[in-house]
Amino acid sequence: MTQTSENVTWLTQEAYNQLKAELEYLSGPARTEITAKIAAAREEGDLRENGGYHAAKEEQGKQELRVRQLTQLLENAKVGEAPAADGAVAPGMVVTIAFDGDEDDTLTFLLASREYASTDIETYSPQSPLGSGVNGKKVGEDAQYELPNGKLATVKVLEAKPYAA
Repeated sequence: MTQTSENVTWLTQEAYNQLKAELEYLSGPARTEITAKIAAAREEGDLRENGGYHAAKEEQGKQELRVRQLTQLLENAKVGEAPAADGAVAPGMVVTIAFDGDEDDTLTFLLASREYASTDIETYSPQSPLGSGVNGKKVGEDAQYELPNGKLATVKVLEAKPYAA
């Protein structure tokens, strides 16, 4: 079965290992902990008015959703090396762009899966309009992407370098 690029998430080995460890924890010890919380709350009596029970069930639902998200992400992940610093934009790179050629109006972001998102740097998915517009462009080239209102915006790629955590 051939995967389309929209379904593939490129991950470094380190990121893959972190997500796999999170999935193993949520599927094992965390599941046991939440089941124990639910059982303890159930023993407190009437479930209709038992806040602890409802909170534990809600936590369980969120945890199971995360398990499904991680499972799907890891099933569609391709593990590879960090991109080469060859001046071409690719997932895993920190990209600086200038809007409409104005080198004072710039944005620097990480082109990566949302799983990489951190407080350190803004993250744009390669499937986002901006991400798909700049992906594959070289430093100095212009890229176009579609704005939410349907108009096209042009940006210039100023810099593209591999992300270092």
